[in-house]
Amino acid sequence: MRFSLQREALLKPLQQVVGVVERRQTLPVLANLLVNVSDGRVSFTGTDLEVEMVAATAAVTSEPGEVTIPARKLFDICRALPDGVNVDVKLSGDRVVISAGRSRFTLATLPAGEFPTVENIEVVEKVELPEATLKNLMDRTAFAMAHQDVRYYLNGMLVDLRENALRCVATDGHRLALGETAVEAKVSQRRQIIIPRKGVLELQGLFENGDGVVALEFGKNHLRVRRGDVQFTSKLIDGRFPDYEAVIPIGADKEVRIGRDTLRTALQRAAILSNEKYRGVKLDVAPGRLGIVAHNPEQEEANEELEADTSVSDLSVGFNVNYLLDALGALSGENVLLCLRDGQSSCLLRAQDSEESRHVVMPLRL
Repeated sequence: MRFSLQREALLKPLQQVVGVVERRQTLPVLANLLVNVSDGRVSFTGTDLEVEMVAATAAVTSEPGEVTIPARKLFDICRALPDGVNVDVKLSGDRVVISAGRSRFTLATLPAGEFPTVENIEVVEKVELPEATLKNLMDRTAFAMAHQDVRYYLNGMLVDLRENALRCVATDGHRLALGETAVEAKVSQRRQIIIPRKGVLELQGLFENGDGVVALEFGKNHLRVRRGDVQFTSKLIDGRFPDYEAVIPIGADKEVRIGRDTLRTALQRAAILSNEKYRGVKLDVAPGRLGIVAHNPEQEEANEELEADTSVSDLSVGFNVNYLLDALGALSGENVLLCLRDGQSSCLLRAQDSEESRHVVMPLRL
């Protein structure tokens, strides 16, 4: 096995794949990348048995073959080499020799046969959409995923494929984020899958705001995403995601229209004097105004009064200020709509002129 290419061309696929490889592995081969050389191309595969990433690039290939090379060492060596240098990688016995200019490195290898790969995933549904659209959907919802929750099905993101629409939904039980976009593909039936947290984070790092197209292939136990020379495969969380549509408050007819940046900066100021543990702020709604009040155990207090387009009178409800700020940060547009029902109900936040992104924050007793 032997191939050569410029340092920058080698670094790009390595950057895309190396993040999947865990630093602490139970199997030694999982610390390695599977390198496959054939017909003028070289591909790199990394996996942790839950998520697999394959990135390929054109290269000068003189000897086809495959082997596994320590991932982090290969990446660190390539990153440390000078710009523009040509890198030659050659398998010699059970070692791989990396040559670049006057530098030479010899790394141990493990046989390619020991490397676990995902082959066929039995595709039951396929949909294509712009890369920037999918990135935007995931960025607007991923922050609400749970982290190491005993309700394992919350430690990921729901992808809900329905007729003419694709939704991404995440919740940690305290707040919920939903993003939706139209799709043109004909869907045979509604599909709901849960991508694990690590898979979501890897995809977020992979996507760019370019004008490319990505293909989503839904399997029975896997999701595969194809983007140019990169193929991403993730196992799915085997669990039932909560009925998220039941969480979106119905009859929340008490509306407050306010500038997004105005509300966000006021909340950031009030948060300084909120309780460090509970992070609670109280929203007081009256005709034409929105008041924000925060207290802490030291008897300190913050008061903010903002002009708002509302006819609601005498409504007070408490929320975790961090959850409100996260939701506002994920919304776009100048003005936002806060939809409330009463002093004990959750708050629905969305852009004034769009329902593509919706956020629900549960109330907090203060």
